Order: sequence, then structure tokens, then C-alpha cells
Amino acid sequence: MKLLRPVLILLAASALLISPRPIRLEAAEHQDQDDDVIRVSTALVVVNVTVLDKEGKFVTGLKRGDFQIFEDGVAQKTSTFSAEETPFAAALLLDTSGSMESRLTLGRGAAIHFLDGLREQDVAAFYNFDTKVEQLQDFSPGRDLPAKAYSLKSRTMTALNDAVLRAADDLAKREEKRRAIVILSDGGENYSRASADKALDHAMQANATIYAVNMGEQGPARDIAATGVLRQFAEKSGGRYVDTPGGQQLRDSFAEIAQELGRQYTIAFRPTNRARDGKWHAIEVKVSRSDVTVRSRKGYKAPKG
Repeated sequence: MKLLRPVLILLAASALLISPRPIRLEAAEHQDQDDDVIRVSTALVVVNVTVLDKEGKFVTGLKRGDFQIFEDGVAQKTSTFSAEETPFAAALLLDTSGSMESRLTLGRGAAIHFLDGLREQDVAAFYNFDTKVEQLQDFSPGRDLPAKAYSLKSRTMTALNDAVLRAADDLAKREEKRRAIVILSDGGENYSRASADKALDHAMQANATIYAVNMGEQGPARDIAATGVLRQFAEKSGGRYVDTPGGQQLRDSFAEIAQELGRQYTIAFRPTNRARDGKWHAIEVKVSRSDVTVRSRKGYKAPKG
């Protein structure tokens, strides 16, 4: 039975957290015992990893020893490893700017398809954005869009970066280990106070993977620059960029994203480079199998001072 209907998804994975405070993570050596945790008083980097086979299906059964993680090309020692299925929280962002006027119905349909694919334990919030960002529904297990979503009208400019930042900050307060931002937009950013880099930084601090669906018209008229903005959000956060705004391909992509978010591998490590320099540090995850594709965030920005 459908509940009330009102995610940015590009999943993510892949997620990263750097925290100067003690945090709780399941110990790899005791991952079969829910009560066994370790306390870490130094900064950790947490990375959610998606591993896919040649057919694009999620690869299960990998162990801690199957993974290698590198920061700026230097091998890191894995502190914790987890491979269990777990609930996730998703923030769904619908672009209601002027350029989306003829695409709002399609956007709402895409949001409904994504919500339909969530499991009982997953939660989602719904936002719209144009010159401002508004949360129409808080995180809940409901699978229907809020009533207000059906009366939304397109309005002038696009504050895409601000929407990503707002969703990331809200997700950072959630208890779920896996977090995602799903963007439904043509990518035409032109009004945000925040830069794309700042929005992406907030998403990474919140352990949020971004999934971006390009709602723009396909063909030669599609905005190349706007497409690049959406791709960057997805790729840098370890999520997925979806090129088609509708049809069976979109529905299949959403089903795969929902499965991916619930079944990612989570790896944490303490960087050997402890410099709090405020700089970008590249992350690469490798798997012992050669017949798979590995997707995770591309790095993180270290705290400063």
C-alpha cells in the first residue's frame, strides 16, 4: 500500500568522514557481533565502495583482504571493514527552475520511481530548488511524494550547489551509515551562494554519495557545461551519472542504485599523512579481482589548522 508520495542519488558511495571526535565503527575482526565496536580518537577516513561485475551487477562476498586503499598514491592500512547490508538515508532534489518548466512532470515521475524502489528500512527526504531550497518532506519511510510536490511551478534561476549543500548538511545529522543525494536536474547552475567545490566538500564530510539524473533535453541542444556539473558531482563522490531522464533505462538505474546503497562495502583508514593542511587528498581503492569495476569517492579535503 502506498503511503504519502514525495532523493541527490550518483548513490555514493561511497562516503567519507573525517572526525576529530571519537566515533563508533564496527570492528572488522568482529563484524558478526553487532555489539563489538572500536573507539577511535584520531581522524578516520571512511569510504563506501561499490564493486560491479561486467554486467553491472553488485559483487558480494569480497573480504577485507581483497581490498587495497591508497591516499595520494601511498598504501594505507585498513582500520575497519564492513560488508553487511544496512539501511540508507537519501535526499531527493528536484530542480524547479525556469529551464525545467516542460520537465517537471517527468521529474516528479522520476522521483516516484526512485521512492518505489526503496526498502522498508530506508528513509528519504524530498526537496525542490530554484532561487531557494525548500524541504517539502523530512526523512521518512513514506513512499509517496508530498502533496505540495504536485503543485510546484518552475521559477527563474537555479541554486543547484546550495541544494546539494543543504541536503548534505541535513544528511550529516542522520544515524544511517549510508547516505545519498539524488539530483533530478538539467544542471544549469546560475544562482547559488556556494561553489560546486564547497557543496561537494559538504557532501563528502556527510558521507553522502551523489547520484545525478540529467533531466535536460537529449540531443545536440543539451547544455554541455550543465552536463559536466552533474557528472562531476557524481564521479567525485563515487556515485553515478544517469544520462536519460525517463523510460526503462531510468527505472533500471534507480533499482541498481537502491541495491547499491544498501550493499556497499565500507572501509575506514587513518591516513599516514596527518597534516591538517586543508588540501585535497586523492583516494583510490583497488580490488584483487581484475574482472570488476570499482567505484568510490575520488578523495577528500583535509581539515585545516
